[in-house]
Amino acid sequence: MNKTLLGRRQFSVGLGAAALGGFHLAHAQSEGRIILGQSAPFTGPAAQLGIQFNLGAKLYFDQLNAQGGVGKRTIEIRTMDDGYEPDRCAENTRKLIAEDVFALFGYIGTPTSLAAMPIFTKERVPFFGPFTGAEALRQPFNRLIFHVRASYYDETALIVRQLTNLGLKKIAVFYQNDAYGKAGLDGVTRALTELRLAPVAAATVERNSVDVKAATDKLVAAAPDAVVQIAAYGGAAAFVRAARKAGFGGTFYNVSFVGTQALADELGKDGAGVVVSQVVPSPYQPSRQITREFLEAIKKGGDKVQANYSSLEGFLAARIFTEGLRQAQGNGKITRDSLITGLEGIGSQMISGYPVTYGPNDHSASTFVEMSMLTGDGRVKT
Repeated sequence: MNKTLLGRRQFSVGLGAAALGGFHLAHAQSEGRIILGQSAPFTGPAAQLGIQFNLGAKLYFDQLNAQGGVGKRTIEIRTMDDGYEPDRCAENTRKLIAEDVFALFGYIGTPTSLAAMPIFTKERVPFFGPFTGAEALRQPFNRLIFHVRASYYDETALIVRQLTNLGLKKIAVFYQNDAYGKAGLDGVTRALTELRLAPVAAATVERNSVDVKAATDKLVAAAPDAVVQIAAYGGAAAFVRAARKAGFGGTFYNVSFVGTQALADELGKDGAGVVVSQVVPSPYQPSRQITREFLEAIKKGGDKVQANYSSLEGFLAARIFTEGLRQAQGNGKITRDSLITGLEGIGSQMISGYPVTYGPNDHSASTFVEMSMLTGDGRVKT
């Protein structure tokens, strides 16, 4: 089926090692464990994004390892904290590659992933499942990058469509002042332009900041029907509270990167009615196979992982990555190149009931997007 229809460190390297390149790194992990490197925020205002994604992925890999792994090779995630700061992420990426990780996995965020991109591209290390929908990681095409989630263009298009279908055309944008926020702003503007509309106002918040006063003053004064928020949960929650206190009575829409459960936890009862677009199925409704597998894995693991959208995305990324490894094993020895070929060989299929499409010229996997709403008592409904 067509994917659209499916819904879619500083370090130096010795000259000899540099000459061997990918062969040296692949050979280092030809037996035993397959080690993945993850730079993500594990402290700071965006920590829950990295923590939850990692817990979900580790849940899947731990249970896979207990069953023998892939071809009797277990999978381990080596983590480094970047605090959601690009410079720290770049340094972490150099260190992880120097430590011969097989691939990079589950990086969190646009500015951090973009900081890592020239490093892993130069070293020819696969980069799988970044927690970002930014177009800059999709175009131009990079054979090393594999996405699991839909793009921010997909998310913002659905948000704008839903708002305008409700007759809400005065749309403002509150966005993080970095590559992530600008990617989301671009998506909203693009979707509005197709309808001969434009944002009525736009204002920013700095990354890892909750100073939203200037943005609140500007956006509330524009009296929009709705505000689309392109920020992590700390800044987004601060803006919702400040805007409501200033008298804003409209609706708030967020893209998935906000961290839905973290946002709900931050807002508490103030979260009632806040909308978030999602790029994975609901982690609470077992009607979908991937969710059933996820919830069963949590139970089997002793209920140590919280079921939420971020942890499910980590679990799903691990599930799809494993499918690529199995394909790579079928093609012979597991190397970085065979992993890439294996992932591309997945084609269009349902993986645990989730539609995935990969090919030699398409590493985007999915365009799946649906809407969810916070209820004000810490829950999320779709």
